Amino acid sequence: MGAIKISPDYNWFRSTVPLKKIIVDDDDTKVWSLYDAGPRTVRCPIIFLPPVSGTADVFFHQILALTGWGYRVITYPIYWDLLEFCDGFRKLLDDLHLDKVHLFGASLGGFLAQKFAEYTHKSPRVQSLILCNSFSDTSIFNQTWTANSFWLMPAFMLKKIVLGNFASGPVDPVMADAIDFMVDRLKLLSQSGPAVGSVKRELRYGYMDGHKHCDCSTAMTEPVFDQSALSTDAKEEMYKLYPNARRAHMKTGGNFPYLCRSAEVNLYVQIHLRQFHGTRYAAIDPSMVSAEELEVQKGCSAPSTETEES
Repeated sequence: MGAIKISPDYNWFRSTVPLKKIIVDDDDTKVWSLYDAGPRTVRCPIIFLPPVSGTADVFFHQILALTGWGYRVITYPIYWDLLEFCDGFRKLLDDLHLDKVHLFGASLGGFLAQKFAEYTHKSPRVQSLILCNSFSDTSIFNQTWTANSFWLMPAFMLKKIVLGNFASGPVDPVMADAIDFMVDRLKLLSQSGPAVGSVKRELRYGYMDGHKHCDCSTAMTEPVFDQSALSTDAKEEMYKLYPNARRAHMKTGGNFPYLCRSAEVNLYVQIHLRQFHGTRYAAIDPSMVSAEELEVQKGCSAPSTETEES
């Protein structure tokens, strides 16, 4: 059994943070399963969107750490096709009475976060983006099979294709545990569930519209010295699309830094969200922010053109 699955932190998360189910559409067969932790008084929380192989609980490190610091955190698995995702997500925010949110998206979750920002660009619902190992053009995932054929594949073949993007060769024990945990999460995704739909979306739905993409505060976090599924060309395209984004370059972390380098990711998320402290878009309980910190924040609020943070 994987080390993460039996770890005290994961078991504490499972025992203290309930999985909620919400129906926001007329079709009651589509159910949002999400974790919503932290102070409910926060009206602009950070929402985490997992990669194609992940379930909502892959961000349990972030939920435990950020809620401990006073942030409100929501996470859930992505679902259905792109337009249904965007429309359903908008309805979900309405149901939760959330005007705007901060989005953290990993891989496909990051692509969908960008697409939702694009979808709502006339009436923005996204205050900021954090994109982890994400991409702007799904053509980088072109396969021999057409996207439609994924619906016909047995689960073991789908799993083999998805796992083909995972790191191969020797990895350190913490990263190996993260891969094992993600494989275990993938097993939970049934043939008719999010896995197939997510892969189908990943291979079919084009690219970001440069005229509609989010002009909100954007940050990118990615490992730079080890193997990940994201190609150099895909990274360069992201840099072109978001030239003013802040970049957090981690030395290692592979495809799942939020699992195997969680302390670094948590710190960077906190740094990113700090710029909103003292505003209506704060993702943190105001009582957790000192007056001294707010004064410092006001003095450092001028935006920089490009900041690289290690």
